Amino acid sequence: MTQIDRLLGIMKRLRDPENGCPWDKEQTFATIAPYTLEETYEVLDAISREDFDDLRGELGDLLFQVVFYAQMAQGEGRFNFD
Repeated sequence: MTQIDRLLGIMKRLRDPENGCPWDKEQTFATIAPYTLEETYEVLDAISREDFDDLRGELGDLLFQVVFYAQMAQGEGRFNFD
């Protein structure tokens, strides 16, 4: 199993309708959009500071946002991460 597969599995469990995290389950594309914007600014800040250790972590946070959107889309039958 790849690291991305593990991340996709974590998000699937968090969004599980029966056993998932209550906060994660109630999120929508619109409600997590501000978090995505915040993470994007943090990526840009790390780049401007040339802080590549911080950039690595911020890119991970941004990737988590992408996976969150993909899981919501999959749950609605729109598309999946593949």
